[in-house]
Amino acid sequence: MTEQTRVLRPHPGLEITLLDTGSGNRAVLALHGGAGPRGVAPIVEHFEPEARVLAPTHPGWAGTPRPDWFTGVDDLAVTYLDLLDDEDLEDVVVVGSSFGGWVASEMAVRDRGRRIRALVVLDGIGPEVDGHPVRMPEPPPGAPGPAPADLATLRAYAGPAIGDPKLLRRLARVRIPALLIWGEDDVVVPPAFGKAYAAGFADARFEVVPGAGHMPHAQAPAETFTKIDEFLRRA
Repeated sequence: MTEQTRVLRPHPGLEITLLDTGSGNRAVLALHGGAGPRGVAPIVEHFEPEARVLAPTHPGWAGTPRPDWFTGVDDLAVTYLDLLDDEDLEDVVVVGSSFGGWVASEMAVRDRGRRIRALVVLDGIGPEVDGHPVRMPEPPPGAPGPAPADLATLRAYAGPAIGDPKLLRRLARVRIPALLIWGEDDVVVPPAFGKAYAAGFADARFEVVPGAGHMPHAQAPAETFTKIDEFLRRA
């Protein structure tokens, strides 16, 4: 198993910090949410014994620079598709948590090179769903949560509505299999939001993890990864 952190420069003035770890024939792209890179650490740890795992830090998170012109979710999606091209990766499994799920979905919509084999969205945001606005809760005192600077970066990408009203319609053209997993007790986006999200895809399964919140892969890892592994065996 090899592990390295690289700084990529896909465009002048743009830097992407990338964790590149693991080994194996499968490739996994892990996309973090508001909590930053630490939020996908369980995903990286689960897959790296048998897969090459790429885990980028979205520019602006964890103190990394974000150019003023790099502002949209589409910027991230196109940049990460370029990354798959540059690394010549095929049959990639993209796993996105929260905001990372939005980026993953936008990648799937734009994947003209058909680099992506399957999609896993964990309590993702992205579409606008009537009656279910995204709620950004304040963590309890002493509990870990996104840093204020990271939340400001999220809003720079996501906009004031923290959603795209066009995304649900676009998902119907995504032909790869998708798995959407939701924590039963998610207060950011409830399971009803996730069910509507899953219904937008042409080929999607929707699973609920009892007792978990917005990060089921960290709060109920055994059940969450069992569902993911079962899905990928069939995908």
